[in-house]
Amino acid sequence: MKKAFIQLHIAVFLAGFTAVLGKLIALNEGLLVWYRLLITVMILGGVMLFKNEIKSIAWKDALKIAGVGLIISIHWVTFYGSVKYANISVALVCLSASGFFTAILEPIIMRTEIIVAEILLGFLAIIGIYIIFDFHPEYKVGIIFGIICSLGSALFPIFNRKLVRTFSPKLLTLYELGGGLLLLTCLLPFYFKQFPPIYYLPSTSDWAWLFVLAFFCTVISFDLQLKSLQKISAFTANLTYNLEPVYGIILAFVFFNEKKLLHTQFYVGLAFIMLAIILQMARVLLKSRRLQKQNIG
Repeated sequence: MKKAFIQLHIAVFLAGFTAVLGKLIALNEGLLVWYRLLITVMILGGVMLFKNEIKSIAWKDALKIAGVGLIISIHWVTFYGSVKYANISVALVCLSASGFFTAILEPIIMRTEIIVAEILLGFLAIIGIYIIFDFHPEYKVGIIFGIICSLGSALFPIFNRKLVRTFSPKLLTLYELGGGLLLLTCLLPFYFKQFPPIYYLPSTSDWAWLFVLAFFCTVISFDLQLKSLQKISAFTANLTYNLEPVYGIILAFVFFNEKKLLHTQFYVGLAFIMLAIILQMARVLLKSRRLQKQNIG
C-alpha cells in the first residue's frame, strides 16, 4: 500500500510538472502539443506492439475514441496557451474551473440528477478566477485559454467513462492520442492563422524537454497511476489529483520566481478556489463514510 501511494504521488507531481515544461519549451502551444502527441504515440505504440497488446477495433468505436482524443488535444493546446499568454500559476488556477463545468455538464450529458452543492462549489472557484481576471487584465488571453482548457478537462472524463468500460486503459489511451494527433494535424493550419508560430522545428533544448514531457509526464505518469489503482481506490486517486495545481504553482515559484509577477488579488482568488476544493473533498469524504456505515449496518 505504501508503494502504491508513492507511485500515485509521483504521478501527480509529474502531472504538475507539465506546466513548467510548457514554459521551458519555446514552441508555439499548438506545435508543442502536436510533438507531444507524436512522441507519446510512438513510445506507447512501440511498447504495446512489442508486447503484442495492440488490437483492432470497429470504425464506429474508433471515431468515438478519436473525438475524445480531439478534446484532449484542445485541452492541452489551450492549457499551454494559458501558460504562454499568462503564466503557470494563472493557468493552473483557471484549470480549477473544471469542477464547475463538470457539475453542470455531467448531469446533462449522462442524464443524471444535478447536484446543487457541486454547482455552488464550482461557482466559488469561478469567483476566484474572476477576481484574478479583474485585477490582472494583462492575462486576459491566457485566462480565456485557461477557461477553455478547464471545459475540456470537464468533458474528457465524462465521455471517457463509458469507453473505459469497454477497452483496456492502454489501448484506449493509444487510440485516443493517435486520433487526437490526426485531428489536431487537420486543425493546426487554421489555428496558426490566428496564433502563428515563430518557428516550426524544435530546437535541441525543445527536443530534450519534449521527450521528458512525452516519456516521463505522459507515459510513465500514466503507468504509475494505473499501477497505484491496483491497490488504491479511484476515489482516493481523484482526491490526490487535487494536489496537481498546488505542485504546479510551487514549481512555478521555484523555477520561474512567478510570485514576483502576482499581486495580492491573485492570492485572494486562489483562496476562493482552494476553499472550494477543500469543501468538495470534505463533502465527498463525509458521503463516503456514510455509505461505508450503511454497508456495515
